[in-house]
Formats: sequence, C-alpha cells, structure tokens
Amino acid sequence: MKPSFIACSLAVVSATWLASACEDHRASPNAPFPERINFLAERQYPEGIAYSSQLGKFLVTSIPQGKIGTVDTDGRYEDLLTDPALIAGIGMKVANGRVFVCNGDQGRSDKSTPATTRQTAELLVFNLATRQLERRTDLDALIPAGEPNFANDVTIAPDGTAYVTDSFSPVIYTVTATGIASVLVRDDIRFASATFGLNGIAYHPNGYLIVANTGQGKLYKIDLQNGNAISEVGGTGSLPGDGLTFLNNDLYVVTGGNRVAQVRSTDNWQTASILKYDANGYTGATTSVAVNNQIYTLNARIGETGTARDFSIQRFR
Repeated sequence: MKPSFIACSLAVVSATWLASACEDHRASPNAPFPERINFLAERQYPEGIAYSSQLGKFLVTSIPQGKIGTVDTDGRYEDLLTDPALIAGIGMKVANGRVFVCNGDQGRSDKSTPATTRQTAELLVFNLATRQLERRTDLDALIPAGEPNFANDVTIAPDGTAYVTDSFSPVIYTVTATGIASVLVRDDIRFASATFGLNGIAYHPNGYLIVANTGQGKLYKIDLQNGNAISEVGGTGSLPGDGLTFLNNDLYVVTGGNRVAQVRSTDNWQTASILKYDANGYTGATTSVAVNNQIYTLNARIGETGTARDFSIQRFR
C-alpha cells in the first residue's frame, strides 16, 4: 500500500535466475491437449492463467478468494498457493520455478478492506517448490497517494525484469530481477481511460512491450531500446483488449470477454491487422497462455458475482 513502500526480497535470488527468466511454458512438452478443459472450483472467478511444465498443469488465480490453484488437462482443480498478502489474484506468469502474480483490489475479494480497495498495486513472487512467498513489491507507493491503483497484468523479459500495468492510473511499472521497482512510463493521455485503462501486456523479443488500453480500445507499443518511446499501434480499429499473448510473432488479444483476436504485424508493430476472430464458446474470457504451440484462454466468467463453480480453459481455433 502507499504508506509503506516495499521492494525487498524475502529470499536470496540465485544468479541462475537472474541470468534468464524464460517463461516456464516455453519448455513444455509437445503433448496433445484437449480443445476445451472444463473444471470445477467453488467461487474461483479466476482472472489470470499460466502454465507450469514443472507441475504439468495450468495455474489460475482467484479474484474473490485471493489464491492460486492448478488445473490439469483432465480438468481436476486443486488449491496451490494461499497467502494473506494476496487480496485478489489478477494477471500471472510462471518463470524459472516462480509464480509472478499481480495483487489488486476492486473491492470484490473476501479480503478487501476500505484501505486496500482501489489502492493496491503489488507484484508477489512465490516459489513453486516451497509454495512460499519470496518477494512482495509495493508499486502503488511510486505514485501520488491520492491516485487510485489496480495492478492488472505482468510480463517478464529474458533478464528477469517484470513489467506491470495499472488499470486505474496511467502508468507501467518495472521491477528488476532483484525486486527494485520504479515507474517505467506514465502517459496521462494515451494510458488514461474514464473506465478501465491499461490491461494486458506482452514482451516482444525485439525489445519492446505491447500493452492494451481497454477503455480506449487501442494497443500501444513501448520501445525499451529507444527511451521507452510510446506509439499507438495502428490498423486494428477499436480493439478493447484484455489479456495479450504472443505466439509465433502473432499477438492473441482477448477482447470483449467473448472472443479472441489473432493480430499480425509486418512492420515491427507500428501497425497491425486482425487475421481472424475465434468467437465460439467464450464466457467472460480474460487472459490466455501459449503452451504446446497453441493458445489457451481462460473462461473466467469475469464480471459475475455469485457462487459459480464451473469454469473452463479453451484452445484458439
């Protein structure tokens, strides 16, 4: 929270991890996965999805319960990580045996309080082997106390640097592999929105980020090798993106909660075009993960409040 800035490691980070932070799913075996995985989890209402080859399972967060669970390819759900610090699990990545999860609060969690609602932007790092919280980095302390916060999504560069979006303030945060946090960029016009602003974020190996502004329906490029220059990605029309995932240089954009767009650029993401939509069977979809050379999207029933227990993970077709 803003009153106390935390950017410390609760465990020693190995030199090996600092050298490379490739996402776990990139090492996943080339095995057949079902087209759709249905699973039951009481009041899960997950927002983020990742895949761990170490566990051989998908990982899903929970907004109302502030926890992380696993789903295998047969649809069996199990709780994996719980911690009092995790109010609502939002975007998530798995890299080098660790889970990076955005901690935000829209006031919809069992753990929500007046002090944390719209005032929470943190990056939590859990160790998959020990199931312990290794690091908790407070991001909202980096901007004025009167501004709202909501840590939404995270992407990780090969050197271990994490980049985190804030949906209620027009900033992207950066967290080094050792946990040092700062504001990467702020743009009160291009990153702003009267509703929900910055959302999904994805790192491209050519050294830039692509980020979605949901309220504006636009994609932006942040050139990390050119002074973090910000430019709008033209050519897609209105595309209110949620989760963003690169696969084979195409960008898969979850949009509107009911479809996924396959987007391609031929000019290094100065412009892009939509190749196709998959719009069959998505229900409150939020984010995707690339595994086994396929895109799998979480049907999170986002926006609902209630006692739902049936959710699913669906392959792009």
